[in-house]
Amino acid sequence: MPPVEPIGLVLVGAAIVVGLVGIVLVVIPGLLLVWGAVAVWALVERTPLAWGVLVLATVLALAGTVVKYLLPGRRMRDAGVPTRSIVVGSLLGIVGFFVIPVVGLFIGFVLGIYLAERVRLPGHAEAWPATVHALKAVGLSILIELLAGLLIAGSWLLAAIVG
Repeated sequence: MPPVEPIGLVLVGAAIVVGLVGIVLVVIPGLLLVWGAVAVWALVERTPLAWGVLVLATVLALAGTVVKYLLPGRRMRDAGVPTRSIVVGSLLGIVGFFVIPVVGLFIGFVLGIYLAERVRLPGHAEAWPATVHALKAVGLSILIELLAGLLIAGSWLLAAIVG
């Protein structure tokens, strides 16, 4: 089977770039788009190198997704934010996702942490540090997902140049 045409490579690369931008702007499921572009390329290319890149992309996407949820949550618990507040934040994040698509997930999460801590603690000054930790957790989550996306993009780019 002939290799992917140059226009196909440009389209795959464009989809990867859109996915990476989507990770940072939190408007689309960026990591899924990056992985999907590599999957389409591998299905068309059908070479051992392409399949290897797809396997690597799958491992990176799954690892990035798991780590982006586990690590920030653990850091918040280590900072003293109770599990109850994290659960309230998560629930409000889910509600926020539907009220303000995608971006509402993060707005609702941070607002939920603040409200839960505000109820638990006597005042704003005591609840605000937990909210700051929630904001840092959101930022860390985005950075983890972006790193996974960049590693996938880099592996695809290297394979596209070499292959």
